[in-house]
Parts: sequence; structure tokens; C-alpha cells
Amino acid sequence: MSDGDDDTMDDWAAAMEEAGTPMEESDSTSVLGAESVSLDKLQASESSGTAEDLNLDVILDIPVTISMEIGSTKINIRNLLQLNQGSVVELDRMAGEPLDVVVNGTLIAHGEVVVVNEKFGIRLTDIISPAERVKKLK
Repeated sequence: MSDGDDDTMDDWAAAMEEAGTPMEESDSTSVLGAESVSLDKLQASESSGTAEDLNLDVILDIPVTISMEIGSTKINIRNLLQLNQGSVVELDRMAGEPLDVVVNGTLIAHGEVVVVNEKFGIRLTDIISPAERVKKLK
């Protein structure tokens, strides 16, 4: 990590601590200070070197797209073409509702917007369990 990255991590850690969510040293790879129980197990298993662990290592570097959705709406093409600077598009969410955290098109969590040093972030407030994600696929 560069010095700029370290400064950003320090700023996020200070913001999380101020919000009552202290960042652990083991959370240094996560801007959100998320719990790293699973990651600790993965790191511990890396040292064992079994075939099962090596199979898991293959997927750890696969890039995924993470996005935060504040809401959506459906409009017809006529109205879409009439949009210009200053137009307001009404969304299907009320102010104050949590945002959806989506990874590769799959809802994995809900969260709220935070701002640290003029940069947006998201504080996770609810993680969707793997069982619930499987139910939504059916």
C-alpha cells in the first residue's frame, strides 16, 4: 500500500471509530471495518497447504463488480429523451432507506452512505445470508 492509501485507511478508521464502529488491525484491507472471521479462517488455511485450500486460493483473485443502488424507476423512452441537466428522476425508495449492495448482480447487503474526506463510502448495516440469497435465486 502507498502512503496515500495508508492515510485514507487512517481517515476511514477514525471515521468508523467516531461512529462507534472501531476498525480492527485485521480489517486493514476493508475500508468498512467489516468483521473478518471468514478471512482469518482463509488466511489460517493458506499456511496448511492442502489441496482443498489450494482450490480456494484460485478464486480469491477473481475480480467482481460491486455497486451500491440507491433506487430505480421505469420510464418510457420518450421521457428518457426529454431528460436534461437539472431534471429530477423520482426513484422507488424513500429518503433514509438503506442502499442495496450488489455484487455481480446479486444483492449481498444493505447499508448507509458515509462521507470521509469528501469521498463517499457505505457502512454495511445488514448482510444477506447465503441461505436467503439462494432462496431469491429460485
